[in-house]
Order: sequence, then C-alpha cells, then structure tokens
Amino acid sequence: MAKNKNRVQVILECTEQKESGVAGMSRYITTKNKKNTTQRLELKKYNPYLKKYTIHREIK
Repeated sequence: MAKNKNRVQVILECTEQKESGVAGMSRYITTKNKKNTTQRLELKKYNPYLKKYTIHREIK
C-alpha cells in the first residue's frame, strides 16, 4: 500500500483563548489534503479551558 503524499498533519490552535489571555492553550492535531485545501484550516472545536466551542485555526 502506498501512502498518500498529499495528506499532511496540521496543528489547530484556539483563537479566542490567545486573545483572552487565559492560562494554557487548546490545540488539536488533524490531517488535511494540501492539494484540495490550500488555505489554512478553521474548525469549531471544544476548548476545555474556556469550557465552550471555539474556532481553532491552523498554525505553522
């Protein structure tokens, strides 16, 4: 079986927590197809520090 070279692992970081200054950082690891999705990924994920769903944006 050949591995798909278009699929890359990315880190998602919470945007609201960065602005609010709350201690800790909510991060998730996921994969995306860099051929189909060239822009940075944005998903709504749960932030355990803020105890609500927030927008997590892809970081480098």
